[in-house]
Amino acid sequence: MALNRDAILGAVDVQTEKVDVPEWGGDVIVRGLTGDELDAFQGSIRQFRPTFDGKGMEAVLIQEGMRAKLLTKCLIDEAGERLFTDQDASALGAKNGSVIDRLYDVAARLSGLSEEEKEALEGNSETATEGAASTSSSPETSAAPSPNS
Repeated sequence: MALNRDAILGAVDVQTEKVDVPEWGGDVIVRGLTGDELDAFQGSIRQFRPTFDGKGMEAVLIQEGMRAKLLTKCLIDEAGERLFTDQDASALGAKNGSVIDRLYDVAARLSGLSEEEKEALEGNSETATEGAASTSSSPETSAAPSPNS
């Protein structure tokens, strides 16, 4: 049976999951993002800038605070209200990295981020940096000196 407009718009389809966080002394509720929220999140961590040769534009992922930024949108209370505002991302990001990463994985899954998108956002694939300049602030390693130097 094909769904009609009202059935689709009336469906409660945003998932939630309770996650035990022993490091914090209890459970948190993680909610997946809506389509609009997911688009806004993905847009907020991408920056477009001119290519090195100045002939085009490239998308660069801004990974700093990315996990906490997603979690501020996805951690909710029993009534379904957000626990954090977008401005709380930095404070939340200062919490245990292992916990933040674990909760990020749940939020990403509930929000429909595919493994490929998740890897690209985390910078673990060629897609994330293909054609983009590095955003790392660490210097590149140099080759070992030759025996003749």
